[in-house]
Amino acid sequence: MLVLNNTSAQPLAFLLTGIPGLRAVQVWISIPFCLLYAIALAGNSMILLVVLHEQSLHEPMYYFLSMLSATDLSLSLCTLCTTLGVFWFEAREINLNACIAQMFFLHGFTFMESGVLLAMAFDRFVAICDPLRYTTILTNARIAQIGVSMAIRNVAVMLPVVLWVKRLSFCSSMVLSHSYCYHVDLIQLSCTDNRINSILGLFALFSTTGFDCPCILLSYVLIIRSVLSIASLEGRQKAFNTCISHISAVAIFYIPLISLSLVHRYGHSAPPFVHTIMANIFLLIPPVLNPIIYSVKTKQIQKAIIKALIQKRFQI
Repeated sequence: MLVLNNTSAQPLAFLLTGIPGLRAVQVWISIPFCLLYAIALAGNSMILLVVLHEQSLHEPMYYFLSMLSATDLSLSLCTLCTTLGVFWFEAREINLNACIAQMFFLHGFTFMESGVLLAMAFDRFVAICDPLRYTTILTNARIAQIGVSMAIRNVAVMLPVVLWVKRLSFCSSMVLSHSYCYHVDLIQLSCTDNRINSILGLFALFSTTGFDCPCILLSYVLIIRSVLSIASLEGRQKAFNTCISHISAVAIFYIPLISLSLVHRYGHSAPPFVHTIMANIFLLIPPVLNPIIYSVKTKQIQKAIIKALIQKRFQI
């Protein structure tokens, strides 16, 4: 058996996989994927631009929304080249360093999205439970600190994962099961003991999404308790309506993540293409739906987008 490691004279290269069993129609299947990427890139870019240029949106809630859009935009760009390259041009080969870099940013931005959703939950908690101190608690400096701390957390948990992947040796079978580099997928090809890699991967997962999800649930328990204490029905509805967009964003992030985990664990009888399509869709659902949800459910964003489009039309 041929064993390769990162110190070999022969450069390590892996083969990405499109959709198993559907190679003949892969180009046609790529059309909806291409459309989803276009929607994700256009929608999140629009959110970022309107928050940046519209003075009325320079508030904590919209700063966190712009962080979410920037994360979704980055997450889409992480897999865009390799996924469409495999679908359109059969460009399957990727070297180890490029694979590790993609893995770092892919998992990093996924964890970043989880952190941003937690920050947005904290924003809603302060806005509803302590509205008089909202602007003094969530100052621009504190929002910047939250953003920087999330970035530092992601680098801190992902750096050991990357370093230990670099130490692995790989067998002659170098075929990955996705059109992008995924940590679990990569370490399974190793010929050497990968238990430390598995432990580091689990630690990264539980210290990010595993921590963020219960905190988000706790914040909504406290929000619901505060909302129910409001005397008027109209006041309760108004308070809860400000959370609908965020609840939707949390649902479209965590539900596909949990579903994909269950399919990988218990769906062994499912055809391989089901796993692959679900994995690709999971990465695209939040970037595609988040800007749509916030554009439809948030009147200020809706007005800012319409205003920007009208101004653009008059300039033309």
